[in-house]
Amino acid sequence: MSRNREEKEKIAVIKSSRRTMSMEVRPDGSILVRAPFRASAEEIGNFVCSHKSWVEKQRIRIRKRAAEIRLADQNPLSPEDIRLLADQALRELPPRIAAYAGQMGVTYGRVTIRNQKTRWGSCSSKGNLNFNCLLMLTPREVQDYVIVHELSHRKEMNHSPKFWEVVEEVLPDYKKRRKWLRENGSVIIRRMTAGNPVS
Repeated sequence: MSRNREEKEKIAVIKSSRRTMSMEVRPDGSILVRAPFRASAEEIGNFVCSHKSWVEKQRIRIRKRAAEIRLADQNPLSPEDIRLLADQALRELPPRIAAYAGQMGVTYGRVTIRNQKTRWGSCSSKGNLNFNCLLMLTPREVQDYVIVHELSHRKEMNHSPKFWEVVEEVLPDYKKRRKWLRENGSVIIRRMTAGNPVS
């Protein structure tokens, strides 16, 4: 494998025995191109030029995410903020959990609210449900997605196609809600971890 850099264009090239070219925009905004050994500098340049609009979109996304992370670092949640969010979750989530459980025809055990840095919710084999208090910083439709997700484990304790069919039966647009959580959840979590230890 050989490697050379085109500093002027901020393009790094990795050549190997692959057959096609691929490209990614790295966190610093530079471009990494993976190309076959036979690819010429001109071919690589043309490949990058043909994807200029895609590159710019990726750079905008990276800058936006970096700005969001800086904002989260500047606005960390205090222990009191977290307690208030937990109290809100204990008031608002249980009635909605019960309503969705009735709609889905499932039962469950205890409902616990926690402050976590890796999970938004979980369902134990005994049917006990745990939810992250930071859910209260997400849109209501996202909260409902997490509720339905965990209740769906009462029918399928996995993430098989059957599991997602259960989720989709209740929330046909669940993919949009899950996408929001994937794209924004880390920024919310960071607001807690920026200024407070997570238990």
